[in-house]
Amino acid sequence: MRYEALATAFRVALLPVLVLLGPACRIDTGTGGSSSTLGPDSSVTPGVPGVPGVGAPPASASASALVDVPPVPPPSPGARIEDERNTIGVFREVASSTVFVTQKRQVVDRYSGTAVDVPAGSGSGFVWDQEGHIVTNFHVIEGAQALTVTLQGDKAFPARVVGVEPRKDIAVLKIEAAREELKPIRVAPSREPLEVGQKTIAIGNPFGLDHTLTTGVVSAIGRQVDGIGGVTIRDMIQTDAAINPGNSGGPLLDSSGQLIGMNTMIYSKTGSSAGIGFAVPAATIARIVPQLVKTGRVEQVGLGIHLDPSQRLERRLRLRGVIVTAVMPGGAAEKAGLQGLTETDRGLALGDVIVGIDGAPIEDYDGLYNALDGKKVGDKAKVDVVRGRDKRSVEVDLQALPQAQ
Repeated sequence: MRYEALATAFRVALLPVLVLLGPACRIDTGTGGSSSTLGPDSSVTPGVPGVPGVGAPPASASASALVDVPPVPPPSPGARIEDERNTIGVFREVASSTVFVTQKRQVVDRYSGTAVDVPAGSGSGFVWDQEGHIVTNFHVIEGAQALTVTLQGDKAFPARVVGVEPRKDIAVLKIEAAREELKPIRVAPSREPLEVGQKTIAIGNPFGLDHTLTTGVVSAIGRQVDGIGGVTIRDMIQTDAAINPGNSGGPLLDSSGQLIGMNTMIYSKTGSSAGIGFAVPAATIARIVPQLVKTGRVEQVGLGIHLDPSQRLERRLRLRGVIVTAVMPGGAAEKAGLQGLTETDRGLALGDVIVGIDGAPIEDYDGLYNALDGKKVGDKAKVDVVRGRDKRSVEVDLQALPQAQ
């Protein structure tokens, strides 16, 4: 070792210095221990402490002729082994709740003309309940024509899609398995906030290698990441636990084995883990999944307006905010007095442009979506709008939006 080599060289170089200093030389250990005096007949032989026969003084040598260096206690194995035992225990508990999700698509063989199922991708997931509901990422199952869920022990089941929420990258599948074969994962209570620095444990199937465990820490919380559903996913957990292709949809756990997030994506220029992974928080999963299980959809609340999510008109006019293109007849926005575009002799005239919700500025559709996300039907929202040169605020009772919205 480099450090050990340097230390040995220092002891060898010490010998001529002591000889030159003469018989009255004293060596102070600097540790509060005794000092040793080297007389004319004394000698110093460089050696490796604790290694018999390598320059070590004979057993009968006087202790006063040696530098008094207190022994360094060995590192306590207790804390290290305790952490390892805990990780092993978490894996043994949660591995049976973690599943392997594969999708297949039909491809027509150009020679025979027959349709053949071919693997089209894979990911991870976890058991939600004993009724056979499996939670994974939406992007893991997107476009699949056939899905298979494999439990620990290589027992595979065909799966069907119960419901999806692309804006949160969440999907719920269903398999027909015996209750005793399904071990639901434990979800961390939302009242227990995450802290940066706490341990994270990820279990998944990277590159098809089933039930692989990696560990890390919570690197940051409250991250915003562009989702595949067209809006940013907020409050994401950032972790440095290695997350690779195939880990998507797998559980991110705390040190007690409770679900704190679902591994979703990584930041990487190579496609492999670069120490920056993101997970959908358990609080979001706990809010979305029961709705998908019950109705197959997530109830989305809104203002009762029509708008253009692509915001082509806003970009063309260089406007910050969201243009109300129309209001739903009899909807919440109409009752509150909001107005959409109107047709005039000179073309379309702007109605209201939404610039704030509950005092928070709104600059685009993404901001509007996230400002209303998590609210319930009947909640009130203070909406700041600009109409012409006038700015005003109205209170809107939020309503449920049709599925198409």
